Amino acid sequence: MMRTPAELMESLGRQVQARRAALGVTQAEAAERSGVSYSTWRRLETQGKASVEDLVRAAILLRCEHRLTDLFPPPVAASMDDLLKQQKQEQPAPARRRARSRASM
Repeated sequence: MMRTPAELMESLGRQVQARRAALGVTQAEAAERSGVSYSTWRRLETQGKASVEDLVRAAILLRCEHRLTDLFPPPVAASMDDLLKQQKQEQPAPARRRARSRASM
């Protein structure tokens, strides 16, 4: 069943509130420690409304930032060639070595 953006945002707000309460942190403490204004923190919990930056700050404070990277997983590969391309793109580029100058030899 598809949910509306408003429903998703309200659900997210309830999750933020529950996580904060479980950690024993007040809204004022959470706002101050995360660098989010108190009114924004309250709006995040009650309406699920906040900027992406404020949501990331909240996730870091609530120790959930690792889950943000899973928000938009890569698409499933349609073929073996696509899978190999994805794997190649995910690998970090090899470190480049700096050439030593002749003067230092």
